[in-house]
Amino acid sequence: MKGQIDVGARAVTAGVAGATLDLKTAWRGQITSAGLGNKLAGSIRSQVFPKGKASPNAAGLVWSKAPKLISAHNTGPLIRSSDGFWLAIPLPAAGKGARGAKITPLQWERRTGKRLRFVFRKGNTALLVADDSRENKRRLAVNKGGKRRKDGILTGAATIPIFVLVPQVKLRKRLDLDAVARSQAAGLPARIRSAWKRQM
Repeated sequence: MKGQIDVGARAVTAGVAGATLDLKTAWRGQITSAGLGNKLAGSIRSQVFPKGKASPNAAGLVWSKAPKLISAHNTGPLIRSSDGFWLAIPLPAAGKGARGAKITPLQWERRTGKRLRFVFRKGNTALLVADDSRENKRRLAVNKGGKRRKDGILTGAATIPIFVLVPQVKLRKRLDLDAVARSQAAGLPARIRSAWKRQM
């Protein structure tokens, strides 16, 4: 009887370990197929418990080291500003923030020394624009140098949209990790039976 219990423990552990590994691999594959990159896919990790030994109560855990990002792409949430006002979406003329991250209006003003002006457009998205500016060779908004005319106008200067302001954004659902997890869970009994037969 003790021998049969040990066989069962090894079968359960083998089945759980196989399902856990396959789930991790499937999640990573779905993330890369969605175009979200290898780095985010690599955030998916797995572990079987108890570690290093067989158990009839074995359990597998698959998780992400970037749970908020994964959850956002898995559920397609509605994103609103934390202060209840606007979400500022940078346009190409805004450039990038530190280490390639999206830049914020405050960061842009500090970097350029220019103040952004709010432009409300009825029936359309609002804007934050930079006055007395020009686009450089990289299509980024920069200060327009030169002299002003007697009427105060800076020759050749333009008003360039830097940010689009929206009250909320609906993130597109790009993943369905729950369906893969349910599929692996449904196939677990068959995995355990197969592992049990191999040990008989």
